[in-house]
Amino acid sequence: MSKKHQRTLEAIFKQPVQSNVIWKDIESLMRHLNTEITEGEGSRVRFALNGIRATFHRPHPKKETDKGALVSVRRFLENAGVKP
Repeated sequence: MSKKHQRTLEAIFKQPVQSNVIWKDIESLMRHLNTEITEGEGSRVRFALNGIRATFHRPHPKKETDKGALVSVRRFLENAGVKP
């Protein structure tokens, strides 16, 4: 895993929840983890990893992921067996 992906994974799991994690970095990490990514309607994006599925909304107009979505991404990764 590259240092950038490792830093993104650590930022997702950091306590307290951060508000400066860039969404494209999360998507890049997901691709690195071989997550199946499909586009939905509008800003929706669906992830599937190790039998776990989740749907998220890409943030806009900002590029940073809000805290609630970051908690959901963390829960998705935990359920899929991914830990920092």
